Amino acid sequence: MERLDAFMARANAAYYASHDPFADFTTAPEISQAFGEVLGLWAAVTWQAMGSPKHVLLAEAGPGRGTLMADALRAIGRMVPDFAAALTVHLVETSPTLRAEQAARVPGAVWHDDVASLPAGPLLLLANEFLDALPIRQFRRRGEGWTEHFVADGALVEQPAEAPGLAAGEGEIVERCDVGHAIVAGLATRIAAHGGAALFIDYGPEHSAPGDSLQALRNGEPADPLVDPGMADLTAHVDFAGLAATARQAGAAVQGPVPQGVFLTRLGLVQRSGALARSRPPAGASAIMQAASRLIEPHAMGRLFKAMAVCHPGLPPLPGFSA
Repeated sequence: MERLDAFMARANAAYYASHDPFADFTTAPEISQAFGEVLGLWAAVTWQAMGSPKHVLLAEAGPGRGTLMADALRAIGRMVPDFAAALTVHLVETSPTLRAEQAARVPGAVWHDDVASLPAGPLLLLANEFLDALPIRQFRRRGEGWTEHFVADGALVEQPAEAPGLAAGEGEIVERCDVGHAIVAGLATRIAAHGGAALFIDYGPEHSAPGDSLQALRNGEPADPLVDPGMADLTAHVDFAGLAATARQAGAAVQGPVPQGVFLTRLGLVQRSGALARSRPPAGASAIMQAASRLIEPHAMGRLFKAMAVCHPGLPPLPGFSA
């Protein structure tokens, strides 16, 4: 028997070490090149708001195949060459398989096993669908007390637990991502001291709410997250409100969260997609615009996914977070 977060961490480590995750799901950078391009330019404008430091880390946590960073760097080099000259690229990735793909797309990058090992200095961090794969704990309210979920023989088992510091009604489940809070707290402390911003784009509610959000994808289909650990990708909804509170307690400012569709529309994703479409034959142009719609429309990814920035308190409203 092991606690749910330990089970999830072990299962995902095995999955990412032995599988191509993109056979099971498609992330925003793989849907449209405009996604990475507008995030690169978001980082460029944020760098300018920081006073254009001569040396800055441009990092990505959970960089997948390296598609987002490659698209971002192409747009940066074309539009903001001074930023391109100032930045060094750092990728936070543990999978040897994915590191090999990233190296082909982002030559010259420096790899790290965790966010805490990024070198000192001003930081701009991009993290798309990174937080959702971090292990969670689940607690259930039972009368005046609490239980916590453990996993044994492919099933959940409840064990008595201390109060998790979260609100819930009788029988309700609440989730807490201790690893996510530790990462955000560390980034917030660093950013408050040395400058910069971390942009998180992920899925989850804008406000904390009880409920079981643990899910699994196997061969592109929903699966039982407790069966055959290491054979499916396990994720859970991100508690943006809780992480924002953690960042503020550590001395950083927080902008957002705002729905992904609103954020990307403000960054000009539709216009960039239109420009790309104009150079394509009709079928290709239609595919580009359909990809943009998938990212921004509320019934697709536009509402469930949110964008939130943890940034230095001295920065002005950043692109995408103000109308």
